[in-house]
Amino acid sequence: MTKKELAREIIRRLKTEYPDTVCTLDYDEAWKLLVSVRLAAQCTDERVNRIVPGLFAKYPNPKALGDADVNAIEEIVRPCGLGPSKARDIKACMQDLVTRFDGKVPDTMEELLSLPGVGRKSANLILGDVFGQPAVVTDTHCIRLSNRLGLVKDEKDPAKVEAALRKIVPPEEGNGLCHRFVDHGRAVCTARTDPFCDKCVLNDICAYAKKGAEKCNCKKKA
Repeated sequence: MTKKELAREIIRRLKTEYPDTVCTLDYDEAWKLLVSVRLAAQCTDERVNRIVPGLFAKYPNPKALGDADVNAIEEIVRPCGLGPSKARDIKACMQDLVTRFDGKVPDTMEELLSLPGVGRKSANLILGDVFGQPAVVTDTHCIRLSNRLGLVKDEKDPAKVEAALRKIVPPEEGNGLCHRFVDHGRAVCTARTDPFCDKCVLNDICAYAKKGAEKCNCKKKA
Protein backbone atom coordinates (compact mmCIF):
# COMPACT_ATOMS: atom_id res chain seq x y z
CA MET A 1 0.00 0.00 0.00
CA THR A 2 1.42 3.38 -1.00
CA LYS A 3 1.26 6.32 1.40
CA LYS A 4 -1.48 7.91 -0.71
CA GLU A 5 -3.49 4.70 -0.54
CA LEU A 6 -2.84 4.45 3.18
CA ALA A 7 -3.98 8.05 3.70
CA ARG A 8 -7.20 7.46 1.77
CA GLU A 9 -7.99 4.32 3.74
CA ILE A 10 -7.33 6.10 7.03
CA ILE A 11 -9.64 8.92 5.93
CA ARG A 12 -12.37 6.45 4.94
CA ARG A 13 -12.28 4.59 8.24
CA LEU A 14 -12.05 7.65 10.46
CA LYS A 15 -14.97 9.25 8.62
CA THR A 16 -17.03 6.22 9.56
CA GLU A 17 -15.77 6.25 13.15
CA TYR A 18 -16.16 10.01 13.69
CA PRO A 19 -18.76 11.20 11.17
CA ASP A 20 -19.65 14.44 12.95
CA THR A 21 -16.19 15.75 13.80
CA VAL A 22 -15.87 19.48 14.48
CA CYS A 23 -13.35 21.91 15.88
CA THR A 24 -13.32 21.45 19.65
CA LEU A 25 -12.88 25.19 20.28
CA ASP A 26 -16.23 26.95 20.66
CA TYR A 27 -16.73 30.04 18.51
CA ASP A 28 -19.39 31.89 16.54
CA GLU A 29 -17.19 34.51 14.87
CA ALA A 30 -13.83 34.16 13.11
CA TRP A 31 -12.01 36.62 15.36
CA LYS A 32 -13.05 34.65 18.42
CA LEU A 33 -11.50 31.49 16.98
CA LEU A 34 -8.33 33.49 16.36
CA VAL A 35 -8.23 34.41 20.05
CA SER A 36 -9.12 30.93 21.25
CA VAL A 37 -6.51 29.15 19.19
CA ARG A 38 -3.82 31.43 20.66
CA LEU A 39 -5.04 30.60 24.16
CA ALA A 40 -5.03 26.88 23.32
CA ALA A 41 -1.23 26.77 23.06
CA GLN A 42 -0.08 24.40 25.84
CA CYS A 43 -3.64 24.42 27.20
CA THR A 44 -6.63 22.17 26.71
CA ASP A 45 -9.47 23.27 24.45
CA GLU A 46 -11.85 22.45 27.28
CA ARG A 47 -10.23 25.01 29.55
CA VAL A 48 -10.12 27.63 26.80
CA ASN A 49 -13.84 27.12 26.21
CA ARG A 50 -14.47 27.82 29.90
CA ILE A 51 -12.38 31.00 29.90
CA VAL A 52 -13.32 32.81 26.69
CA PRO A 53 -17.01 33.52 27.44
CA GLY A 54 -15.93 35.91 30.19
CA LEU A 55 -13.31 37.51 27.94
CA PHE A 56 -15.75 38.04 25.08
CA ALA A 57 -18.49 39.29 27.38
CA LYS A 58 -16.17 42.05 28.60
CA TYR A 59 -14.64 42.74 25.18
CA PRO A 60 -17.32 41.91 22.58
CA ASN A 61 -15.44 42.85 19.39
CA PRO A 62 -11.88 43.13 18.06
CA LYS A 63 -11.67 46.88 18.71
CA ALA A 64 -12.72 46.52 22.33
CA LEU A 65 -10.18 43.77 22.88
CA GLY A 66 -7.46 45.67 21.04
CA ASP A 67 -8.11 48.76 23.17
CA ALA A 68 -8.17 46.79 26.43
CA ASP A 69 -5.45 47.07 29.05
CA VAL A 70 -3.10 44.14 28.56
CA ASN A 71 -3.03 43.46 32.31
CA ALA A 72 -6.82 43.17 32.35
CA ILE A 73 -6.68 40.66 29.50
CA GLU A 74 -3.97 38.71 31.31
CA GLU A 75 -6.05 38.56 34.47
CA ILE A 76 -8.84 36.78 32.56
CA VAL A 77 -6.72 34.43 30.45
CA ARG A 78 -4.20 33.48 33.16
CA PRO A 79 -5.82 30.05 33.77
CA CYS A 80 -4.84 29.11 30.21
CA GLY A 81 -1.15 29.46 31.08
CA LEU A 82 1.51 31.74 29.58
CA GLY A 83 -0.74 34.65 30.50
CA PRO A 84 1.61 37.58 29.82
CA SER A 85 2.65 36.49 26.32
CA LYS A 86 -0.85 35.37 25.32
CA ALA A 87 -2.38 38.64 26.53
CA ARG A 88 0.20 40.69 24.60
CA ASP A 89 -0.33 38.66 21.44
CA ILE A 90 -4.11 38.83 21.64
CA LYS A 91 -4.12 42.61 22.15
CA ALA A 92 -1.62 43.19 19.33
CA CYS A 93 -3.46 40.78 17.02
CA MET A 94 -6.78 42.53 17.55
CA GLN A 95 -5.18 45.93 17.02
CA ASP A 96 -3.73 44.70 13.73
CA LEU A 97 -7.06 43.19 12.74
CA VAL A 98 -8.76 46.57 13.22
CA THR A 99 -6.13 48.83 11.68
CA ARG A 100 -5.07 46.65 8.75
CA PHE A 101 -8.11 44.52 7.98
CA ASP A 102 -11.08 46.62 9.14
CA GLY A 103 -11.76 44.17 11.95
CA LYS A 104 -12.20 41.21 9.61
CA VAL A 105 -10.09 38.06 9.77
CA PRO A 106 -8.13 37.69 6.51
CA ASP A 107 -8.49 34.59 4.35
CA THR A 108 -4.95 34.02 3.10
CA MET A 109 -2.06 32.22 4.75
CA GLU A 110 0.29 35.15 4.14
CA GLU A 111 -1.99 37.69 5.77
CA LEU A 112 -2.83 35.45 8.72
CA LEU A 113 0.85 34.78 9.40
CA SER A 114 1.46 38.54 9.48
CA LEU A 115 -0.74 38.82 12.58
CA PRO A 116 0.98 38.74 16.01
CA GLY A 117 0.92 35.32 17.65
CA VAL A 118 -0.41 33.49 14.59
CA GLY A 119 1.61 30.52 13.30
CA ARG A 120 0.89 28.01 10.55
CA LYS A 121 -1.15 25.73 12.82
CA SER A 122 -3.48 28.56 13.80
CA ALA A 123 -3.65 29.92 10.26
CA ASN A 124 -4.53 26.50 8.86
CA LEU A 125 -7.30 26.10 11.42
CA ILE A 126 -8.79 29.46 10.43
CA LEU A 127 -8.50 28.75 6.71
CA GLY A 128 -10.05 25.32 7.02
CA ASP A 129 -12.81 25.90 9.56
CA VAL A 130 -13.82 29.46 8.77
CA PHE A 131 -13.15 29.74 5.05
CA GLY A 132 -13.42 26.12 3.92
CA GLN A 133 -10.02 26.17 2.25
CA PRO A 134 -7.64 23.19 2.02
CA ALA A 135 -5.82 23.03 5.35
CA VAL A 136 -3.63 20.73 7.42
CA VAL A 137 -3.55 21.53 11.14
CA THR A 138 -0.43 19.87 12.54
CA ASP A 139 -1.18 19.86 16.24
CA THR A 140 0.27 17.29 18.63
CA HIS A 141 -2.40 14.69 17.78
CA CYS A 142 -1.80 15.04 14.05
CA ILE A 143 1.96 14.71 14.44
CA ARG A 144 1.72 11.72 16.80
CA LEU A 145 -0.80 9.80 14.71
CA SER A 146 0.90 10.57 11.41
CA ASN A 147 4.09 9.02 12.77
CA ARG A 148 2.40 6.02 14.37
CA LEU A 149 0.33 5.24 11.29
CA GLY A 150 3.31 5.48 8.98
CA LEU A 151 2.24 8.54 7.01
CA VAL A 152 5.55 10.11 8.06
CA LYS A 153 8.58 8.57 9.70
CA ASP A 154 10.28 9.97 12.81
CA GLU A 155 9.19 13.49 11.93
CA LYS A 156 8.25 15.92 14.70
CA ASP A 157 8.59 19.23 12.89
CA PRO A 158 5.06 20.59 12.28
CA ALA A 159 5.94 22.29 8.98
CA LYS A 160 7.53 19.12 7.60
CA VAL A 161 4.59 16.97 8.71
CA GLU A 162 2.22 19.43 7.06
CA ALA A 163 4.21 19.36 3.82
CA ALA A 164 4.29 15.55 3.82
CA LEU A 165 0.55 15.24 4.43
CA ARG A 166 -0.29 17.74 1.72
CA LYS A 167 1.43 15.44 -0.78
CA ILE A 168 -0.68 12.39 0.10
CA VAL A 169 -3.98 13.69 1.50
CA PRO A 170 -6.62 15.03 -0.94
CA PRO A 171 -6.88 18.81 -0.36
CA GLU A 172 -10.57 18.67 0.46
CA GLU A 173 -9.95 16.04 3.17
CA GLY A 174 -7.09 17.61 5.10
CA ASN A 175 -9.06 19.73 7.55
CA GLY A 176 -11.52 16.98 8.44
CA LEU A 177 -8.75 14.41 8.80
CA CYS A 178 -6.90 16.60 11.29
CA HIS A 179 -10.05 17.06 13.38
CA ARG A 180 -10.57 13.29 13.33
CA PHE A 181 -6.96 12.79 14.39
CA VAL A 182 -7.85 14.85 17.48
CA ASP A 183 -10.93 12.71 18.13
CA HIS A 184 -9.00 9.47 17.64
CA GLY A 185 -5.98 10.71 19.55
CA ARG A 186 -8.07 11.49 22.59
CA ALA A 187 -10.21 8.36 22.51
CA VAL A 188 -7.88 5.62 21.27
CA CYS A 189 -4.39 6.56 20.09
CA THR A 190 -3.53 8.35 23.30
CA ALA A 191 -0.31 10.09 24.28
CA ARG A 192 -0.20 9.87 28.08
CA THR A 193 -1.22 6.21 28.26
CA ASP A 194 -0.52 3.24 26.04
CA PRO A 195 -2.67 3.48 22.91
CA PHE A 196 -5.67 1.19 22.86
CA CYS A 197 -4.63 -0.71 19.74
CA ASP A 198 -7.10 -3.52 20.42
CA LYS A 199 -9.96 -1.01 19.99
CA CYS A 200 -8.53 0.81 17.00
CA VAL A 201 -10.25 0.74 13.61
CA LEU A 202 -6.85 1.32 12.00
CA ASN A 203 -5.11 -1.53 13.82
CA ASP A 204 -4.44 -3.71 10.77
CA ILE A 205 -2.93 -0.88 8.69
CA CYS A 206 -1.03 0.93 11.45
CA ALA A 207 2.76 0.76 11.45
CA TYR A 208 2.91 1.20 15.23
CA ALA A 209 0.44 -1.61 15.88
CA LYS A 210 2.34 -3.92 13.53
CA LYS A 211 5.83 -3.22 14.84
CA GLY A 212 5.38 -1.76 18.30
CA ALA A 213 2.61 -3.76 19.91
CA GLU A 214 4.99 -5.09 22.50
CA LYS A 215 5.63 -1.52 23.67
CA CYS A 216 2.00 -0.88 24.49
CA ASN A 217 1.06 -4.41 25.58
CA CYS A 218 -1.75 -4.42 23.04
CA LYS A 219 -2.92 -7.33 20.99
CA LYS A 220 -3.50 -6.89 17.32
CA LYS A 221 -7.16 -6.73 16.44
CA ALA A 222 -8.43 -10.02 15.08
